[in-house]
Amino acid sequence: MSKVTHVILTGGVGSRLWPLSRKSRPKQYLAIFGGKSLFEMTAERNNAFASNVIVVGSRDNCHLSKEILNACNVNYLDIVEAVPRNTAAAIAFAAFASQPDDVLIVTPSDHIIEGDAEYKKAIDEAVEKASNGFIVTFGVQPTKPETGYGYIEHKGDEVVSFREKPNQVTAQEFIDRGNFLWNSGMFCFKASVLLDELKAFQPDVYAAALTAWEQNDNGRLDEELSLKIPSISIDYAVMERSKKIKVVPATFKWSDLGSFDSVYEYLHKMGHKVDEFGNMVIGTDNYTAFLGLENTIFVHTATANLILHKDHSQEVKNVYSQLEKANSTLLD
Repeated sequence: MSKVTHVILTGGVGSRLWPLSRKSRPKQYLAIFGGKSLFEMTAERNNAFASNVIVVGSRDNCHLSKEILNACNVNYLDIVEAVPRNTAAAIAFAAFASQPDDVLIVTPSDHIIEGDAEYKKAIDEAVEKASNGFIVTFGVQPTKPETGYGYIEHKGDEVVSFREKPNQVTAQEFIDRGNFLWNSGMFCFKASVLLDELKAFQPDVYAAALTAWEQNDNGRLDEELSLKIPSISIDYAVMERSKKIKVVPATFKWSDLGSFDSVYEYLHKMGHKVDEFGNMVIGTDNYTAFLGLENTIFVHTATANLILHKDHSQEVKNVYSQLEKANSTLLD
């Protein structure tokens, strides 16, 4: 039987969760979810299904992954990217590090998933399809017209189309049609199948990633060779082009906690205090009063505060971009 490996992708700085999420400690390493980080929860979640763990991360955060996995007694292979080259290259490195028939379960490190039985059912179905030569993506049943996620149009386990993040009107149309799923960014496939498809559809990425991998130093990749790898997502490189794609319509509860409105909903559900007008404070126990405001989130850190209406959570990335252009130390 094929060995099942859990591949954890740890890239990303969580710009929509600034000022909590910083370059020195991105959102997936913040221990604010019941005393655990999203990264730790991700590693624990798949222990029951995988006999092997591969972590693909950056040289800026690999020490954070190491701290958590060592504390949890998890043996793993650490692949350290010199520079981020998007998910096609990151996933290719994990596949190169595996045996051809190994089944890889690829997950980001910053998701919340609830419903153990439903999750196990989805994983079992995906592993079976992957063992039969398919590349599987996980689609989550949408609960609202979310504009922060991509969507998968499907018919059973067949993918009809992938759709980019929609506007509010289009998202509602997707919900009304009933055959659209949220694109979770989770995948399952045999290492050889993914690499064959990447080589066929994006040979430049395959060749450059292979060269960089062959020259790795104990899992650490060379910067000069890495910069030669085209930066492209696995969705564009393979998922939207391959004829071997299947979708598992999953029923577990899922969120990428990519913005403060999703963090708000999760914390509220977990018992975090919200006043009678729906206002929430994150990051301080200091008494805070909201006057004339509803559904407002106050985020406190030692060096920066953020005040936003819950409905404007996606716009936090604009603040991050402005600070980035100014080369602000508030991002560090």
